[in-house]
Amino acid sequence: MQTGSRPTKVLTARGAATRQRIVDAATEEFAQHGIAGARVERIVAAARTNKAQLYDYFGNKDGLFDAIFRDSLERIVEVVPIDSSDLPDWAVRLYDEYVEQPSLIRLATWTRLERRPEGHLVEDVDRLDDRKLAFIADGQAAGTICAGDPFDIMAMVISMSMAWSPVSTVYAATSAEPTTVHDARRELLRDCVRRAVMTG
Repeated sequence: MQTGSRPTKVLTARGAATRQRIVDAATEEFAQHGIAGARVERIVAAARTNKAQLYDYFGNKDGLFDAIFRDSLERIVEVVPIDSSDLPDWAVRLYDEYVEQPSLIRLATWTRLERRPEGHLVEDVDRLDDRKLAFIADGQAAGTICAGDPFDIMAMVISMSMAWSPVSTVYAATSAEPTTVHDARRELLRDCVRRAVMTG
């Protein structure tokens, strides 16, 4: 992410609604076209607002992308918490979220392609891994998760959960597919993660 975030602006109810429309429109625009390919004109048209308001809320197009991407990272942590279940179930819940919200993984992919081609996807200050890594370390200490760098184990489980995601090089799943198909993938994913990283 770019450095130097804008101060939080106090919004009226109408202003908050406008800001949310911008976020919703921009999320779709960035997910579809990437950072370089996204167009502010399309975003403000879809949000039924104007460039002046977009710039007032977010500074510029990069600032808008930063805000949206940060929101997407926070959403995946909140919607799919790791500490309420074991790693196989966490992987399945990630699979479900990627199917239901494909923009989340597309935003991460554009970030990798256009901003950070190597290393961590975001700067250390913006990483939200602490809870996940602590959960894995606790499982290792308890003898239920295999030995290894907790970050590497987390990365492997996330990658397995993305096998059918919009960034798959083999097959991208959609929510329109039959429930039986998704159930079979969930069971396979759960079993593979259990075999790969669980010891207890």
